[in-house]
Amino acid sequence: MTTHAAGLDPTSFEQDETLERALDLLTDRPLVVLGGAGMSTDSGIPDYRGPGRPERAPMTYQEFVATPQAQQRYWARSHLGWGRMRHAEANAGHRALAALDPELLITQNVDGLHEAAGSRRMIALHGRIADVVCLGCREVTSRAGLHDRLETANPGFADTHAAAAVRPDGDVELDDTTAFVVPGCETCGGALKPDVVFFGENVPKDRVERCYAAVDALGDGGGALLVVGSSLTVMSGFRFVRRAAKAGTPVVIVNRGTTRGDELATYKLDVGVAGFLGALAGVGADFSGFS
Repeated sequence: MTTHAAGLDPTSFEQDETLERALDLLTDRPLVVLGGAGMSTDSGIPDYRGPGRPERAPMTYQEFVATPQAQQRYWARSHLGWGRMRHAEANAGHRALAALDPELLITQNVDGLHEAAGSRRMIALHGRIADVVCLGCREVTSRAGLHDRLETANPGFADTHAAAAVRPDGDVELDDTTAFVVPGCETCGGALKPDVVFFGENVPKDRVERCYAAVDALGDGGGALLVVGSSLTVMSGFRFVRRAAKAGTPVVIVNRGTTRGDELATYKLDVGVAGFLGALAGVGADFSGFS
C-alpha cells in the first residue's frame, strides 16, 4: 500500500479502501484538476450547494443588462460582499493544489485564491471577480479601483449595512438598494460589469477549447481527471467530466455530498478536499479534513 505523505498511516486515520485506491490511482500520473466552490469554504467563502445550503437565485446576464435598476441592485450587494471577500486568504487546500502543480487547473471559482496560493498552469473558467469590464468600450479595469469609487459615491453605505449576511456569489442579502449610486466607465461612461461569466452567459470559446485539449491529452498520457469541491451542477464544468469518462480516462471526484458526475466517476469520495489534496501532494501532517 502506498504512503502518500510523511507520517500518514492510513489505518490510524481509518482510511477506507476506496480512499487508498483513489490516492494510488492519482499518484505519479498527469492530472487535470477541476475545482469548485468547495475549495474556498475553508477561506470563509460560502459554497453554493453544500449540505444545508438554501436555494439561491443569482442574477442572470439577461437581467443584469436589461435595466439600470438591476445593475444598481447588483452593485450595491456586490460592493458590500467584495469589501469582505477581498480579504480572504488561500487555505491549505489551495496550497496543496499549487504544490501538486497539475498539467492544468480548471477553476470554476472567481475569487483568485488559486493564483494567490501560487498555482501556475490554470484557467479561471468563469473569470475573475477582481476585474471589471465596460459593456460599452470593453475596457477591463481593477475591481479595487471601482470599489474606491463606490465608497466615495456612497459614503457610510458599508457601515450602515455591516450586518448583511454574505452569500456564495460574493454579494450580500440586501433588499433596499434604490439609493445606491453606481458610477459608469471612466473612459466612455458605459455600464460596468464584473468580468465574470453570469448565469445565462457563455464561457468564452477559447477557454473551453483549452480545457478540452488538456482533458483529451490525459488519454494519451495515462492521466486522470480530479474533481475537487464541485457538485458539477453547472454544465460549464460537468462537460469536462463527461468528456473524460467517454474517452475512458479515470475520473476521481472529491466532494462533500452527491454530485452530477458520481455515476461517471472511477472513485467518488465524500471527504474534505484539503485533507485529500494534502495527502496526495505529500504536504502537511494534519489530515483532519478527511473526517
